[in-house]
Amino acid sequence: MTTTVEANGVTLGVEHFGDAAAPLVLCAGGTTMLSWPDALCEALARGGRHVVRYDLRDAGASTTADPEAPSYTLRDLAADAAALARELDDRPAHLAGIGVGGMVAQVAALEHPEAFATLTLVGTRPVAPGPVDDDLPDHDGAAMGRLFSLPMPDWSDRDAVAEHAARGAEVLGDDPVAARAVAGRIWDRTPGTAPAVHAANQLGTVFAHLDCAPRWRERLAEIAVPTLVVHGRRDPFFPVGNGQALAREIPGAGLLVLEDGSTAVPDAAAGRVAAAMLALSGGTDSAGGA
Repeated sequence: MTTTVEANGVTLGVEHFGDAAAPLVLCAGGTTMLSWPDALCEALARGGRHVVRYDLRDAGASTTADPEAPSYTLRDLAADAAALARELDDRPAHLAGIGVGGMVAQVAALEHPEAFATLTLVGTRPVAPGPVDDDLPDHDGAAMGRLFSLPMPDWSDRDAVAEHAARGAEVLGDDPVAARAVAGRIWDRTPGTAPAVHAANQLGTVFAHLDCAPRWRERLAEIAVPTLVVHGRRDPFFPVGNGQALAREIPGAGLLVLEDGSTAVPDAAAGRVAAAMLALSGGTDSAGGA
């Protein structure tokens, strides 16, 4: 079920899977909710969880203003996650973030620890967009050169946008067929026809304009909830060393490396990722099955 929820003074687009009375797994989009594969959300729901994936601001059905000049900060997005968790369930939520949503999730766990019971970080890194720390691997230069040389599509043309996503997926090592389908769904959910809004929904470009200060990497040792880090071995955008750093620096964190994974969670890996997330959050509900 797709709907909206008012939280922290903004409207957030959400989609529910599973029993609303079950423990909540809150999945922050990176930036749209469709960064979280249907297969993974469905597997978690079958395991006895109430899964809610949601759009960050300026994405999907959430409050959209000007993605090229956002008036909010990364800390505001973290506060959105905490407020949404409280709106959806009285109990602490199991928070998960993917890509830039993983940055939101890290800050949310640090600044609103009472709101969350566990943390899952997928395909992300411990620093904000921009210059990377010397000990972390930066974007793969060759792959980024090919990716950024792709001509921008006509953002008003659904088919052109979907084809652009498929070509980008080929460069990144993701499934182009899946990427084309998801891009079409994102396009259908994007409000209005403004090119900047479509680009932000497809590419997550709002983060290039977002105030993400102050740094939080030095505070990772403060995260006290059970944490799982999931990362694709072949990810050229946030290479796997970023996930390995998160797993080292968050006390007791587990690391699941998807050997055939890149920037997206492949449907073939959804069961493994769901099993690890279920184990983190207390195991599979025997009534729900895995």
